[in-house]
Amino acid sequence: MRQDQGILLESGTNELEIVEFGIGENRFGMNVIKVKEIINPQPITKVPHSHPSVEGIIDIRGEVVPVVDVAHALGFPASDHPEKDKFILSEFNQTKIVFHVHTVTQIHRISWEQIEKPNQMYQGLDTQITGVIKREEDMLLLLDFEKVVADINPETSMKKEQLRELGQRERSSKKILIAEDSAMLRAMLQETLSEAGYDQTVSFENGREAWDHLAEMIEEGKTMTDEYQLIITDIEMPMMDGHHFTKLLKDHEQLQVLPVVIFSSLITEDLRHKGERVGADAQVSKPEIVELVKIIDQNIL
Repeated sequence: MRQDQGILLESGTNELEIVEFGIGENRFGMNVIKVKEIINPQPITKVPHSHPSVEGIIDIRGEVVPVVDVAHALGFPASDHPEKDKFILSEFNQTKIVFHVHTVTQIHRISWEQIEKPNQMYQGLDTQITGVIKREEDMLLLLDFEKVVADINPETSMKKEQLRELGQRERSSKKILIAEDSAMLRAMLQETLSEAGYDQTVSFENGREAWDHLAEMIEEGKTMTDEYQLIITDIEMPMMDGHHFTKLLKDHEQLQVLPVVIFSSLITEDLRHKGERVGADAQVSKPEIVELVKIIDQNIL
């Protein structure tokens, strides 16, 4: 399950591979590019006064990594057979974390178009689900692991207070389009950018909705550089991911002039080439909001 075993897909195809895992009878999915390896449980060193969902720490080849009990984080019962459980070593937001799950079954290759965004009836700012994959026998839920981690350790989230190091900011009339599937992160990103002077932002829940919006404006004969001066996109989004969205933008005669910044938890040295391949002007790892603002300044001021 190493990332260097050729399992990564080409950029811009709007496809992904997900690791299916179980918590009790419930089936979930995790993007395989977040997965470093899957290991059997090993002795855990408990840490005093840690979050109830953090079981402790383990040593993986000399590196100390925290272990998160996914069942506890989701409010589900503990495993009936803990000796058969699995540990998923993952890396995102420039951090390695082990997620303790009950089973790991298989890998599925699917299109982002097969992933439906959660219905408003059972989601909100606090949802931990980013997508639903309907199958013949059941449904597979894509977990928002960034939200799970942020709930445990709020320090890992972006904060507008981080912008203090940039000093006094002037209001900007520049307009920014944002594609981000997490309701929590969309709100946080818009609030933080507003604090940085960029309060002319329009957000969409995924690349498909953002692309349809831009296509409609072109059909109406509008000049894109008058409507928007920069686009920020996440990578993992239902319907259309950020790499495919970026590729469509950079392949389009009228849209390719807009700077595109990929702002994602998946910006690592191993994966940076994927964004470069589809033509992204810049890539910033969440939650580095100060770096994001600096890049916005460079591209549109």
